[in-house]
Amino acid sequence: MTAARVRAGGAPVIAPAAVGSVTALRGAAMTFAADPFAVAAADALVYEPDALVVMRDGRIAAFGPAAALLPSLPAAATVVRYPNALLVPGFIDAHVHYAQLPVIGACGRTLLDWLEAHAFVAEERCADPVFAAAAAGAYLDECLRQGITTAAVYGTVHPGSVDALFAAALERGMRLIGGKALMDRHAPAALLDTAQRGYDESKALIARWHGRGRLAYAVTPRFAPTSTPAQLAAAGALLREHDGVYLQTHLAETADEIRWVQQLFPQARDYLDVYARHGLVGRRSVFGHGIHLDDDAWQRIFDAGAAVAHCPTSNNFLGSGHFRLGDAKRAPRRARVALATDVGGGTTLSMLATMAEAYKVARHTGFGLGPEQAFWLASGGGADALDLTGTIGGLAPGHDADIAVLDLAATPLLAYRMPFCESLSETLSVLMMLGDDRAVRATWVAGRLAHERRQPKRAPGGGRRDLR
Repeated sequence: MTAARVRAGGAPVIAPAAVGSVTALRGAAMTFAADPFAVAAADALVYEPDALVVMRDGRIAAFGPAAALLPSLPAAATVVRYPNALLVPGFIDAHVHYAQLPVIGACGRTLLDWLEAHAFVAEERCADPVFAAAAAGAYLDECLRQGITTAAVYGTVHPGSVDALFAAALERGMRLIGGKALMDRHAPAALLDTAQRGYDESKALIARWHGRGRLAYAVTPRFAPTSTPAQLAAAGALLREHDGVYLQTHLAETADEIRWVQQLFPQARDYLDVYARHGLVGRRSVFGHGIHLDDDAWQRIFDAGAAVAHCPTSNNFLGSGHFRLGDAKRAPRRARVALATDVGGGTTLSMLATMAEAYKVARHTGFGLGPEQAFWLASGGGADALDLTGTIGGLAPGHDADIAVLDLAATPLLAYRMPFCESLSETLSVLMMLGDDRAVRATWVAGRLAHERRQPKRAPGGGRRDLR
């Protein structure tokens, strides 16, 4: 049946897969058949207690019960077994600033003050290509440790910051959406471009990187206050001129920011309308935060097919407010929402910890976020928000072979707690409430092992019941 089998719990070293070669992951696995915000959780989930994920040429070739699929594997296939673990789709971070990693955790500021005191200072350093390359590598390696296989990332105003980010992602085989920040006012002089220069540099970056490997470009005005109407119009032109590029920016994060936007754009109906007037609200538009949106704005987001990236750790850290997930997902106009870390305003790149914060924020707004829904926001929902449903965010034939392997006994507390779980739902809840980077046993990117955490020795006992 198989010519090679990697020892469970060891440290497999797997060379880049040859074209046509087959690698299969075996273990308990969970994915989604539907959106758990639209159907009951039991109908949304697909759970296999002993699954096989068969990977060939960077994609999933088959997924299902191991007993059914093992006989069909080619003789030369490699099978990697993960006991006491849960295989899930690779996590998707829909909004993050890689250049701010050096200032993550810098306390004591609200959003606009924090930008001046910390974010802009860090971003100025990316004028140095050596610094930008080191920051990009450190950021992406941390993503892999956290099970993140796709991210929508902000560069700085420097084109070299985007070159460094895309080059590092291409080297790692990751799917990445990114772009150069556009700012032609209300920022330090060292971070300002002009409407024309921002357009020209973005256009050159699109030609250099968009569609290369698993990379896509996002036109990236920082937020409305730091772009003149001329620059926003240039951003709209870039979207019209280049098929398949994205738009990423910030929207309605704080009350002070909203008042500032009203002063700068008095003719606009509201903050969202500023972007709409310049052709920036569409199917591939991803707006960070969206905390202070009324129902009419949510309707317009839904009608346009745009998406919002929910950034709970950042919102809590900066005191920006509580995102109203229940409003965003109100039937019949359920808006597309993804989960995001928003580092460096966000305080972690752990998507498990980000799910936990999203749960708590939802409780503050009177909405009960189920663990199945939280995992969806970080996988299938993220894929939907990025217009990549059927490509990432699931374990199914044809999807990219991006997989996170979650260790159900990664810490002493998890090892003690898990045997008491009565259902898959409870297991997911415990993982997101107690898990962190230690819970990510391995990360597979496009069918290749990109990260593996060396496993500590474990005491015998502590079995786990079937989660069906």
